[in-house]
Amino acid sequence: MSMINLDANHLANFVAISKWIIVSIYVILSRNQKNMKYQEIIANIRTRMGIDTLNPMQEAAMASSASDIMILSPTGSGKTIAFASAMMLSLQPPAAKLQGVVIAPSRELVMQIYRVVRELAVGYKVVALYGGHSMLDEKNSLTPVPDIIVATPGRLLDHIERKQIDLYTTRILVLDEYDKSLELGFHDEMKKVIRTMPNRARTILTSATRLDELPGFMKLDKMEIINYLNNADAPRSRMQIVDVESPSRDKLETLTDLLHSLPDGRVIVFVNHRESADRVYRHLHDAGLPVGIYHGALDQNDREKAVDLLNNGSTPILVSTDLGARGLDIDSVSGIVHYHMPLSQEVWTHRNGRTARVDSTGTIYVISSEADTIPDYIVFDRSYSPTGHSDNPIHASSATLYFNAGKKEKISRGDIAGYIIKQGGVDASMVGRIVVRDHSAIAAVPVDDADGLVRRLSSQKLKGKKVRVSIIS
Repeated sequence: MSMINLDANHLANFVAISKWIIVSIYVILSRNQKNMKYQEIIANIRTRMGIDTLNPMQEAAMASSASDIMILSPTGSGKTIAFASAMMLSLQPPAAKLQGVVIAPSRELVMQIYRVVRELAVGYKVVALYGGHSMLDEKNSLTPVPDIIVATPGRLLDHIERKQIDLYTTRILVLDEYDKSLELGFHDEMKKVIRTMPNRARTILTSATRLDELPGFMKLDKMEIINYLNNADAPRSRMQIVDVESPSRDKLETLTDLLHSLPDGRVIVFVNHRESADRVYRHLHDAGLPVGIYHGALDQNDREKAVDLLNNGSTPILVSTDLGARGLDIDSVSGIVHYHMPLSQEVWTHRNGRTARVDSTGTIYVISSEADTIPDYIVFDRSYSPTGHSDNPIHASSATLYFNAGKKEKISRGDIAGYIIKQGGVDASMVGRIVVRDHSAIAAVPVDDADGLVRRLSSQKLKGKKVRVSIIS
């Protein structure tokens, strides 16, 4: 009898030890797998995005093991990379099922996030859904099922109600600029969308401002808050706030003189109304400045074109309403001009956030006249009187070639580059930024070579197909 009890005790011990060994092995393998994925993400950030090191906020987001996190950090601090990296760490290997959904309040922000996520999510299928985009193309992009969707709330709900996408398998939900996504216009849509995610295991919220209370349907009771808003003054330390006095209430001549006085670089001029944007744009264009325009009354293609031409140097000056204060993917903006006074401190912050991003510097010019009241939150570092002359003036460094074929015609950036180099007979160093969209592509080339390239390329085929090549103006 005692032998049986002894054997039973040994067996119980053996089972307990075996369970401990199995659990230990699982923990070790899980840690190793997570570490390998972490290293892969870091490698992609370095090689595909040209960023060598993460900042503390980004490191904290990746290190968090909480099921739900809120990332609070100033505009321009790199929140997109932070939440995208944290999401990637939570994803399982690609398995032809939807795992991650990122929701952002504007189509511009969706496109910016999509480009970042696509660079990090190597091996995963990523699609973007937003208004103004072809619904048919979006429907086709959902077959086979993507691993990650980046969408505006309304467009995502539209696809759900058309039964073109099922969010049942979604494990990770990201709400970027959640304060905007949960405002009146999106509250009900967000509630309907989140109800279709019963298997949601992790939620990531991001913003440059914090709401006092989250809606009940979010069900985020034990959320880790990664708060770097106390670093809100860091971008300010990299900015110079400059007062530019206008002798007249109509500031157009002062603005023109200012832009003619600045050194070469990308500049965004902010106005408060669409009609003002049109008026300012026409005046600057007539003054011979390389300028583009961006506001909500333009169709999506024209808005995308405006950002592309700003980025590639064809029109390094952009006149924009506050629609352009958030979400635009713009490289190295050297200056911001407030043609009109911002309507709130939040608008002031987001406008200025287009420059001095991450570790760069920028100059903020505020054009004021006797008709303006300077808000208390605007504190000047110095004054400046434009001369209307610069030793290195802002100029168009590139022209933009347009091709009427894109991703849906199986055209890649490599195809466009090879076509220009081989068929156009130019050196690779002459081909600048290339952007390929669903049914079109653009490429930056030197201004002096653009006309000749159009003539040579127009008689050649791209991947065996005849394409129309023209210069965007």
